[in-house]
Amino acid sequence: MDNNRRNPPGILLIRSIRGKDWSITTYRYVVLLVTFIAYTAYHASRKPSSIVKSVLDPDPSSNSTGFSPWPVGDVFIERERMATSSSLDEDDLKKGKGWAPFNRKDGTSKLGEIDVAFLACYSIGMYVAGHLGDKLDLRIFLTTGMVGSGIFVGLFGMGYFLDVHVFGFYLVMQMVAGLFQATGWPSVVAVIGNWFGKRKRGLIMGVWNAHTSIGNISGSLLAASVLQYGWGWSFILPGAFIFLSGIIVYLFLAAYPEDVGFPVVDGTPVKVVSLPRDEEAQISKEPLAGNGQNCEHNRTSGSKRSIGLLEACLIPGVIPFALCLFFAKMVAYTFLYWLPFYLSQTAIEGQYMSVKSAGNLSTLFDVGGIIGGVMAGYISDKLRARATTAASFMYIAIPSMLLYRKYGSMSKVMNIVLMMITGLLVNGPYALITTAVSADLGTHSSLKGDSRALATVTAIIDGTGSIGAAIGPLLTGILSSMSWDAVFSMLIIGAFAAGLLLTHLVIIEIKEKFSKQSSNEQTNLAGLASQPLLSNHNE
Repeated sequence: MDNNRRNPPGILLIRSIRGKDWSITTYRYVVLLVTFIAYTAYHASRKPSSIVKSVLDPDPSSNSTGFSPWPVGDVFIERERMATSSSLDEDDLKKGKGWAPFNRKDGTSKLGEIDVAFLACYSIGMYVAGHLGDKLDLRIFLTTGMVGSGIFVGLFGMGYFLDVHVFGFYLVMQMVAGLFQATGWPSVVAVIGNWFGKRKRGLIMGVWNAHTSIGNISGSLLAASVLQYGWGWSFILPGAFIFLSGIIVYLFLAAYPEDVGFPVVDGTPVKVVSLPRDEEAQISKEPLAGNGQNCEHNRTSGSKRSIGLLEACLIPGVIPFALCLFFAKMVAYTFLYWLPFYLSQTAIEGQYMSVKSAGNLSTLFDVGGIIGGVMAGYISDKLRARATTAASFMYIAIPSMLLYRKYGSMSKVMNIVLMMITGLLVNGPYALITTAVSADLGTHSSLKGDSRALATVTAIIDGTGSIGAAIGPLLTGILSSMSWDAVFSMLIIGAFAAGLLLTHLVIIEIKEKFSKQSSNEQTNLAGLASQPLLSNHNE
C-alpha cells in the first residue's frame, strides 16, 4: 500500500521542507490540536439556531434588541420593563417583526420541530457514520462531514438573502446538516484512540473535551457578532468556520499512526529505529519491542477489517455505557437547552433577570463542565475505574441539583457556585463516557487488534446518548408548564438511572481492585515467610 496516498498533503509538504519527519510526540500534539479545532467547529456551527430564535420569532412584549453572550455581555442585567405596542416606535416594530414562517402563532413549535429534526437525524446518522468511519479513511470521512456541514449550515442562512419563507426549506437544511454533523464525534474519538494508549487517556481526553464548551461559547460569539447585519450571517460565519476547519483536517490530520510510519504495539503507537531514507523505502520500520508482544507494525490502517453494529454491541461494557449515556445526556442537554429559560423565569434575590443575562449566565454551566471533564478523566486514570467514576459523579449530581433548585435563588453568588458544581458533576461523566470510555471499548482486548471498532463503538454509545438528548428537552417543554419541581424530579430520576445502569460494571471493578490487593498481600507474605528459610539454609 502507498503510504503517501494516505499521508496528509500538509504533512508531506512540511516533511519535504524540513528534510525529516516529526517525532511521535509532535504528531500527537498536532492530532490533539487539529481534532480540537475540528470539534470546536462542529459545536460552533450548532449554536446559530439558538441565537437567532428571538429574531425569527420575536417576543412582542420585550424591548430587547440585541444579544451579547458572556464574556462580552454583562452577566446580570435586571429584566427590562415590558413594553407595549404603543410605546414602540416604527423602527422597533420593524426590527421585531420576525421572519415568516416563524413569526406566526405556531412559530415557537416550528422552531422546536427544527431542533427535534436536527437531533433525530444526528442520532440516527451516528450509527451509520460510526460504521462508515471504521470502513473508510477517517481523515477523508471527517473532511467530507465538515465541508458538508458548512455548506448546509450556510444554506440555512442563505434563506435570509434569498428571501425564503417556506418552512420545508429550513427543515430539510437542518436535517441534512444533522446527518453531516453525525460524522464528527465517532471520527475524532477514533483518531484520538488510535494515537493514545489507555494509561493517561482519561486525563488527556478530559482536557481535550473542553472543545465542546469552547465550541458552544465561540459559536454564540460568532453568531451574535454579525446578527445586527442580518440573521443569515449568523449561520454563514459559523458555516464558513467549519468548512475551513475541514480543509485543515484534510491537510494536517494523520488519522492512523501506521500511515505515517509508526508501528502499533498493544494498541499504542511506538517509536521506530531511525533509518536512512534509502533504507526506509525498502525496509519496514521495526518497533523497539519484541518477544511475544502484540506487534501490528506490518499492518496498515487499510488492512484491518471493520466490525458490524451487532458485533460491536457484544463488546463487554458497550450496552451498559450506552444506556447510561442515554440518561446522562438527557440531563446534560436539558440544562443546555432550558437553563437560560429557567434562569429568566426564576427570581434571584427577589429580582428577575433579562433573557440576555440568562443566556450569559448559563454559559457558566459549561465552564463547570470543562472542569468536570478534566476531573473525571484524571480520577478514572488514577483509580483505573471508568464505571465507578462515572457512576459516582452521577449519584453526587443528585444532591447538587436539589441544592441548586432550593438555594440557587437566594443570591447571585450562590446561584453561580451551585450552577458550576452541577455542571461539573453532570458533564463530567458525560465527557468521560463519550471520550475515554468509548476509546477503551473500541480497542477492547476481545478484538485482538484485528479490527477497527473505535468509530463504531463511539457511534453506538453517543448515538444512544443523543436520543436521550432529544427526549430530555422535549419532556422539559411539557413538564415546565406544570412546575419546575417536576422538571428537576425528572433530572434526578435520570441521574439515578444513569448511575444504576453501571452497577454491574462497578461491582466488577471493585472486585478486581480487592483481588489485586489480596494477591499483592499474599505475595508479600510469601516473601516474608521465605526469608527465615533462606537464612537458615545459608547458615
